[in-house]
Amino acid sequence: MSSVLPPTYDRVGRHGLSPDVTHDETARFNFLTNLNVHIGQKIFPGTKLAFESRVAPAFDKAHGRALRDQCEVRDAMKCDPLYQFWAATRRSTMEMRQQSGRHVVLRQLGKMSAKAAALNAGKNTLVLDPRVTPPDYLAQVDNHWMPGSYYSEATPGDVLSGAAYEAGLFVTTAGSMSARGDGAGRALVRYLAEKFPDFKPRRILDLGAGVGVNTLPIVQAFPDAEVVAVDAAAPTLRYAHARSQAMGYGNVQFIQASADDLPFPANSFDWIQTTMFWHETSVATVRAGLKKIHEMLRPGGLTLHIEQPNFAADTPLWDRFTRDWDAWFNNEPFWRKLHMMNVFDEMAAAGFGRDRLFDGATEADIEPGMYQDWASTLSRHKPELKRADDAANDGARKGEFWYLFGAWK
Repeated sequence: MSSVLPPTYDRVGRHGLSPDVTHDETARFNFLTNLNVHIGQKIFPGTKLAFESRVAPAFDKAHGRALRDQCEVRDAMKCDPLYQFWAATRRSTMEMRQQSGRHVVLRQLGKMSAKAAALNAGKNTLVLDPRVTPPDYLAQVDNHWMPGSYYSEATPGDVLSGAAYEAGLFVTTAGSMSARGDGAGRALVRYLAEKFPDFKPRRILDLGAGVGVNTLPIVQAFPDAEVVAVDAAAPTLRYAHARSQAMGYGNVQFIQASADDLPFPANSFDWIQTTMFWHETSVATVRAGLKKIHEMLRPGGLTLHIEQPNFAADTPLWDRFTRDWDAWFNNEPFWRKLHMMNVFDEMAAAGFGRDRLFDGATEADIEPGMYQDWASTLSRHKPELKRADDAANDGARKGEFWYLFGAWK
């Protein structure tokens, strides 16, 4: 049994802006983390068995043909009791994760917002613009069942959305994003060091940076570079900037701007980066954003994106269904559309030469000591990771991988 247990919440990395967490709040986080892992590792495999043994055969018998696409699978699976149990529980764990994070922060919101305000005061590295409003695709849903999404405030000038997001991140990832939730940023740095060791960017843009968890490893790796982190959400950026200040990072500027209206001139960055950003935008924003990225990159510059891999021609129907689940039931409305886009075609349409495009994978990077001896690296996103595993160049590696694609200008 010990081989399938995640690490406990006491392994979360703390910094000067971390909320205080009580015994009961810690226990709640531990329960939800274990529940997430249990339903993913123990219950979810049974849903595929139910599909193969009863749902698909019943559909074939009733319609005289096989299921054609993931939407038909979704509608057929809705009637299966095991699937109903798994789906309802998975949805509930996300909602409980969000409410638990908000509870922790709301209990001490005044103190945390005041501390953030003091850290942010007088700094030109935080640029907020009250004219920036959430784009329609963000304003229409509470992404990830996060009440008010990333941009809402409980009180003027607070840090609720950013602080609550970080507080609950461990629960969803079961610790697989490292102690400070920066596993993707750490992995990017290692990927560049391994694949492009001579690349020394002077100016870096992290687009859709959120609370900056994956920005700061980049800042640390390139201390002489100017790093700019952009997001549309003011309370998230207040928290991100104060968090970076509390952790001692000075060479990073946080700017409020929408991906649909970026305020940077042509040829102004050497590296433009996103991490799990495009699946929370729209088709129009992806296409316009990639064109803007091509414009903002200097000749010889790099753009790199960790994201959901698009479906391949041979992606099994069951995998298409499970990977689209979040679009239907986890308030990720663009998730499914991104799966069906061909990122190479989109990058070429944005102006990048096809001979300059590449994709691959980067292995999750978790600092030593993150896991207790009895804990295991676990993830609820196994279906999405499969293509990244396939894209990894080193077949001997057995860790978890994120898919990435990119281009040189």
